[in-house]
Amino acid sequence: MKIVDPHRWFVFAVVLLMPASALAASADNTETPVDSTMKLHGGEEGTIFKSLRIEGEDRVRIEFDRPSLNLTLDPRTAPGLEFEIVIAALNRVGHNLMTPYIGQSAVTRGPLFNRPWFDVFASGSVVRFRPALEGVERWRLDVADSRGQTVMSYEGKGKPPKEINWDGRTIDGTPAPPGLTYSYVLEAYDRAGNKRNFVGDGFQIPPYLVEDDQGFAMLFAGKDLRMPAAPSNHGAVPAPVLLDAATRINQLEKTLVPIRIQVTARSFEEAKRIADGIVADLTPLLIGDPARLQPVTLVAPDAPDAATVMIAIGSD
Repeated sequence: MKIVDPHRWFVFAVVLLMPASALAASADNTETPVDSTMKLHGGEEGTIFKSLRIEGEDRVRIEFDRPSLNLTLDPRTAPGLEFEIVIAALNRVGHNLMTPYIGQSAVTRGPLFNRPWFDVFASGSVVRFRPALEGVERWRLDVADSRGQTVMSYEGKGKPPKEINWDGRTIDGTPAPPGLTYSYVLEAYDRAGNKRNFVGDGFQIPPYLVEDDQGFAMLFAGKDLRMPAAPSNHGAVPAPVLLDAATRINQLEKTLVPIRIQVTARSFEEAKRIADGIVADLTPLLIGDPARLQPVTLVAPDAPDAATVMIAIGSD
């Protein structure tokens, strides 16, 4: 029987318990190298440590599972959004819709707003004659146009009135066209039969309005379509005569009444151009169907230079 030395057994046990690195160190009599197993080296084909992957040149990409996000929000149960709380907040003050509307209209005016301050068209008396004569037995006042035709006449006995008003209608009842130059001659006779003539200065008829049982008509010269600083007849802003015309038309109870836009010019091209421009300017200003705007062109060799316009509503 072979007896083992107990001292040798102890040494053998110690050697078994030592790590391999320690054994190598003791065998080579060198220092223990630093553990490099936890270093990540770039440029290698693939070094995988569970969820870590090293690719490229020292780039690290971490992959992990992103949990799904489920939001279950019910506005009926959210704090502060209960139905009773919302109604209570809205009912604290009354709903005032007129104040913001008026505030907006102060800076932005709608196209259908009335503009009564223009009052471009004269009504009733268009021209006033004021003869100042004494010792007159009878008198006569004739109004003639630029063609020399008598369009209106007044006469009487005794002293003439202080003022004779002309509403713009001619002898046959038709409106006198604006844009022409008119004049008047006053004949006065005394008791002895002596005659005296007074020739007045030339004048023009301003835009005016004539009414009858069928409707009304607005007359003006084509030059009134020009804005003070606009190079063309129809600029971005309509002329005051058209704004006033739209205001008067929009005050009618019936919005389906036809509107005749009659333009009299020296050529068809000029009459059509002016009529089409008026239709384009009035369309956004009028209530109702724009198809009721009916342009009518007339050609007259002796028409005014800038044409004459008549907007008639419900009258023939």
